[in-house]
Amino acid sequence: MTTRQLLEIAFSSGRSGTGPATWGQQAIWDAVRRLPPADVPRYTIATGAALDPGLPLPVLLDALAALLHLHDSLHTRLLPQPDQRLHQVVDPEGTLTVELERLPDGADPAEAGARLHRELAERPFDTAVQWPIRVGAVTVDGLVRYLSLALSHTAVDGTGMNRLVADLSALSLGTSPDDLAKLRKPAQQPLEEAEFQQSERGRRRDEAARKQFLRKLRLAPPRLFPQPDPATTSDPAAQPEPFPNAVLRSPALPRAVERVAAAHRVSTSSVLLAATAAMTARLAGRTEAVLGVVVNNRFLPGLTDAVSVVAGDGLFHLPDATAEFGDVVRRTHAAAIGTYRHAYFDKLALAAETDRLTAEGLPLADRSCVFNDTRDLLPAAPAPDEQGTTLSWPVEFEPRPGLTYALDALQSPEALSLAMTADPAVLPRPEMARFLYGIEELIITEAARDAHAG
Repeated sequence: MTTRQLLEIAFSSGRSGTGPATWGQQAIWDAVRRLPPADVPRYTIATGAALDPGLPLPVLLDALAALLHLHDSLHTRLLPQPDQRLHQVVDPEGTLTVELERLPDGADPAEAGARLHRELAERPFDTAVQWPIRVGAVTVDGLVRYLSLALSHTAVDGTGMNRLVADLSALSLGTSPDDLAKLRKPAQQPLEEAEFQQSERGRRRDEAARKQFLRKLRLAPPRLFPQPDPATTSDPAAQPEPFPNAVLRSPALPRAVERVAAAHRVSTSSVLLAATAAMTARLAGRTEAVLGVVVNNRFLPGLTDAVSVVAGDGLFHLPDATAEFGDVVRRTHAAAIGTYRHAYFDKLALAAETDRLTAEGLPLADRSCVFNDTRDLLPAAPAPDEQGTTLSWPVEFEPRPGLTYALDALQSPEALSLAMTADPAVLPRPEMARFLYGIEELIITEAARDAHAG
């Protein structure tokens, strides 16, 4: 017989304090509050996995309690102020609820675990009154055989979740919280990060980054893809179509990306970014590309091991994106370094500046195309064993105003996947397919050329 119950982990004597939200907390909170309700769960950072051979429940509960003491972001609430600026409150005590499902002896936990994981990930967070973490566990034969973590994106980004999982694993295996804390230094807590951002050094970094961002906004084209003509629309009052999601899964891409990166002495991210920029320019009928790029920011001092949200937005502009692809790869790598250096800033302050410039009639760069390399953060969905490339259309999303496309790179052990969500009025499904297959062809062709030259 299956039973479901709620367990509460008491938390006390934790660090506490209040202060302004970090730039990352503010940026994600602003993004989520503008989403249609059906799209809000897309911003939840969640991971679930089977545990083999299993873990005693008391060991897991003790590890979760220690985890709360290690990372303030897990017991932090965000309170909106009248000016829409957030205030973070780190609670010194409270309770963490674990949703526990007990299965009969010998049962397979996979189906129940996946179902519980979906439930936790699909519930929205009220970050003003709730802690930004949910935990689910499935037990069989007295052991936890499946574990689910779902966190508000205001608390962690993908890298933060990876660090959190690693810390929970270490605590469950017997590493003491004190020893683990020593290994993670320096790793700023959110209040410490906010303090830096308010300091003179932090303000100088913010101003320099926003200045560079605004410079690119003035240089890059204000529109990449031709927009649909309203006069040709049969029913101008009709609701926008849902945005399709296409996933190209390529077993050949991982090795090809590595080969191109090695041949041109660049990062593998630069190879994927270069191919995305090249296909953007080709399909837009232009020679240049401008992309919003999600930047990890963990290379900054004090943020390497931070379990919080420090990823930021960079603006990448490549003037000659239709040149010979090897040259595009090299120039992408050089341009990306500057983009990454200036991706840590106050996004609300930047928005105020861009609003002012727009009101003055100054044309600003197109920011509707987004690239995010998540290969080290989130695994691609498993797929049946297949020899060749496949293209699937797993889901549709609510229309997202201001978005032409968002492209995520995901890694699984046997393939690299490119997941693309796009405005069908700008990029219909055949053009989305052409885009994704074009990225694969560019990289594989270049890899073959480099292998022949070598």
